[in-house]
Amino acid sequence: MNAGLYAITLSLLLLSHIKDKKKTKMAIKKAWKAFENILPEFLVVILFVGILIAVINPEIISKIIGSDSGWLGVILASIVGSITLIPGFVAFPTAAMLLEGGAGYMQIGAFISTLMMVGVVTLPVEIKYFGKRITFMRNILAFIFSFFVAGIIGWVVTVL
Repeated sequence: MNAGLYAITLSLLLLSHIKDKKKTKMAIKKAWKAFENILPEFLVVILFVGILIAVINPEIISKIIGSDSGWLGVILASIVGSITLIPGFVAFPTAAMLLEGGAGYMQIGAFISTLMMVGVVTLPVEIKYFGKRITFMRNILAFIFSFFVAGIIGWVVTVL
């Protein structure tokens, strides 16, 4: 699957290069610059999670946010996701590492949902642009929605 995506990407890059060399070169430079900007925080989070998983054994992860932790684990994962500021491209590999470490699917679903939709850290900026009422309503509704996401994931995992 990954090899196919790489082949498609390289083919489209080659097609772009044939069509307009200057724009393709500029796009590659912009992409590389974005990669350089993203890499430090990506590495820090991956390193942090890797150390965390190495220090905290899978039994503890399973106990706190594993399948058997139930809705308490979902609540804990939602709270952590709400106050953590991690970009999506880092969140998904982190979630995969946590799953491998013993976390449950419902709990990871809640973690990722709140991570992407709830912004406790970014509240001041959001309040500045949207006002207190809309900011708090959006964040509260997003937090509640994360439980629906967790419930649906739990239902799908148990049915399949």
